Amino acid sequence: MEAPKVEEISHPPMDQLQGLEYCIDSNPSWGEAIALGFQHYILALGTAVMIPTFLVPLMGGSDNDKVRVIQTLLFVGGINTLIQTLFGTRLPTVIGGSWAYMVPIMSIIHDRSLTAILDPHVRFLSTMRAIQGALIVGSSVQIILGYSQLWAIFSRFFSPLNMVPVVALVGFGLFDRGFPVVGQCVEIGVPMLILFVAFSQYLKHLQTKQVPILERFALLISVAVIWAYAHLLTASGAYKHHPEETQMHCRTDKANLIDSAPWIKIPYPLQWGAPTFDAGHAFGMMAAVIVSLIESTGAYKAASRLASATPPPAHVLSRGIGWQGIGILLDGLFGTLTGSTVSVENVGLLGSTRVGSRRVVQISAGFMIFFAILGKFGALFASIPFTIFAAIYCVLFGLVASVGLSFLQFTNMNSMRSLFIVGVSFYLGLSIPEYFRQYTAGALHGPSHTNAGWFNDFLNTIFGSSPTVALIVSVFLDNTLEFKESAKDRGMSWWAKFRSFKGDSRNEEFYTLPFNLNRFFPPS
Repeated sequence: MEAPKVEEISHPPMDQLQGLEYCIDSNPSWGEAIALGFQHYILALGTAVMIPTFLVPLMGGSDNDKVRVIQTLLFVGGINTLIQTLFGTRLPTVIGGSWAYMVPIMSIIHDRSLTAILDPHVRFLSTMRAIQGALIVGSSVQIILGYSQLWAIFSRFFSPLNMVPVVALVGFGLFDRGFPVVGQCVEIGVPMLILFVAFSQYLKHLQTKQVPILERFALLISVAVIWAYAHLLTASGAYKHHPEETQMHCRTDKANLIDSAPWIKIPYPLQWGAPTFDAGHAFGMMAAVIVSLIESTGAYKAASRLASATPPPAHVLSRGIGWQGIGILLDGLFGTLTGSTVSVENVGLLGSTRVGSRRVVQISAGFMIFFAILGKFGALFASIPFTIFAAIYCVLFGLVASVGLSFLQFTNMNSMRSLFIVGVSFYLGLSIPEYFRQYTAGALHGPSHTNAGWFNDFLNTIFGSSPTVALIVSVFLDNTLEFKESAKDRGMSWWAKFRSFKGDSRNEEFYTLPFNLNRFFPPS
């Protein structure tokens, strides 16, 4: 039998991901773009509802407070998304709330000076103001690193090899948000997972007027079907005698958002009162801001692939981080309860729909702002059970992780050096944060437990993030282990032309600022 030819068993590396219907600067029809934007908005609701639902009761807040926080988080998220897509990286990324801020936020919530307040509403307001102050100070980290171009300088140490575990763990590191939550209500979660995969993959070729409806709108259709099914189960009394936790994950009427939501409410800066500032709280929050920066960097790399764009040049990446810092400053001023970062699930949706259009994401930002103001209508969509979102995450987080693995095509994986760096970075990136999570669950505090609370928050936050640990390990190993002799193995010969804005002619098409602003802010 004749030996296979090289071209039959290998696939040449490709700068841009193929197979997308619409890339970053091409747009579907307005009707289709609006429907796709609404789909991104629905997906963004998951995190926007989950974070306040978890935190507000711990702060002493009521259902009315929870609804106002959700509205504020969506409103500011819409503003930050517009800013990022217009003036930041210009990639089609939705900016939303982040779980990376949980350690310092929980530390503030359990601060003795706040827990001593007996009135629940006063305690809620005082805690919110303390979190706002910490976010305002913490935002300076990204603002300085971004606009000073320090992050651009540091990113020049990145290679495709060390970006593999970082980008992959942006998705893989969120595994606890997927099937563990689906398992809380399998009769809703598993059908949702099956239906979403069936529509988006197995039935994707079914078309209406030459539009692949099921592939393009798999999320909207499957959510509508399973949401209606969950409502039937709720109305029939299927969960009447189940434990409270099961009812929270399965019922469609437990969130109590619609009754609590105002018809019209416009969030505004300092709506909770003047922020309060504490050096310890602020220092701990800075660690979360650094983690958010690293996770967003990985998400931007993934978004550029899924939008069929070139990797963002160092200058553009740093510009985006600077604007993201402004976004965290807005989080602190408005009182969103948590800082912002790139929404990983929405990045995954770019690949699932094969639509990487910037316009679609900007339309979704409009929906976020619009429904944040019209509280009753927004609350209706926000009452979708968490389990439905978790089932979608099982697919979309995995898709983002696979984009990270796709960077392997630019490296030499027949090199023991490459195998060592990727393997160790992956393992430690998963194992160290898991140790921190298990320790915290058992001891009710992190492994770092000294008298200096700010120091504990800093270490527990940094080493509780999989992408952050992976970045520390992979960048250190990749730039210290025979790095001069291994430039080709690391993929630097491919990556080098994308370091500067003028290194590739396509960068101007994807990343040039609108309104001819490049005249005043020339790219480097």
